[in-house]
Amino acid sequence: MNRTLTYTIAAEEAELKIEQYLKRRGYSRQNLIRLKKMQDGVMLNGSCCHMNSRLAAGDELMVHIRETESSEKIVPVPLPVELVYEDEDILVVNKSAGMPTHPSMNNYTNSMANALAWYYKEQGKPFIFRCTNRLDRDTSGLTVIAKHMLSSGILSSMAVRREIHREYLALVRGRVDPPEGTIVAPLSRKPGSIIEREVDFKNGETAVTHYRLLEVRNGHSLVSLRLETGRTHQIRIHMKYLGFPLIGDYLYNPDMEHIGRQALHSARLAFRHPITGEEMDFSAPLPEDMRRVLGGMSGAGRL
Repeated sequence: MNRTLTYTIAAEEAELKIEQYLKRRGYSRQNLIRLKKMQDGVMLNGSCCHMNSRLAAGDELMVHIRETESSEKIVPVPLPVELVYEDEDILVVNKSAGMPTHPSMNNYTNSMANALAWYYKEQGKPFIFRCTNRLDRDTSGLTVIAKHMLSSGILSSMAVRREIHREYLALVRGRVDPPEGTIVAPLSRKPGSIIEREVDFKNGETAVTHYRLLEVRNGHSLVSLRLETGRTHQIRIHMKYLGFPLIGDYLYNPDMEHIGRQALHSARLAFRHPITGEEMDFSAPLPEDMRRVLGGMSGAGRL
């Protein structure tokens, strides 16, 4: 990955040290250390410079990000993957249900990371997998991947500050009542399990989910959910706690009559672009298996 970023120094930014300026732009300490090791990583008005050099109004500061290595443990595999958006800094994917986000035990060659490694190998480009919002294997929908160290660091910081807004669609049996509200129930790992989580008001971590009933069809409710926190299995456990577990959820509600995976879809993803600052807003329609449960196309499913 080769990425060149050029900044023109404004009057109010004069006298800042280069390191200070870049930190204000979102460069992490680790980013700066790596840039120092890159040939011509940072140049001021066309010349090599030190990070403690002071800037003047009108200066041109150029940053060259060069990454030549690939993720060693991710094998490139020709798998289908739906790209929703791509530029020099980020990639947005609409992940299919049943595809793990990254390789794991017994899933070394069938993940989204494997598919993307192949995508970049075909272009002759190095690939380091940096996924910001990981989805469970059986959860479909939108996820954002950073294409270099800077966009990765900024997106990660945005996620911590809850500046990446996620909206999910889920299916449950019956009519959800009350039709909207906020679930505040802390979560922790279930004793004796390395996978399952549970509501735990004594030792759990804070977890907040906002939900809204969109429609009821064929005996099922289509629910929109927004996360304030991103705990493992948060939506799945919170909806069960509410009394309306997701259908198809083999861990928390093995109701497989109409669908063979948890009926959960990452339908909308909104955030500021980590490099340009532009407001980005992506949506992915309800997948076919969830539409079938509702008896066809759902108008409410198009956010």
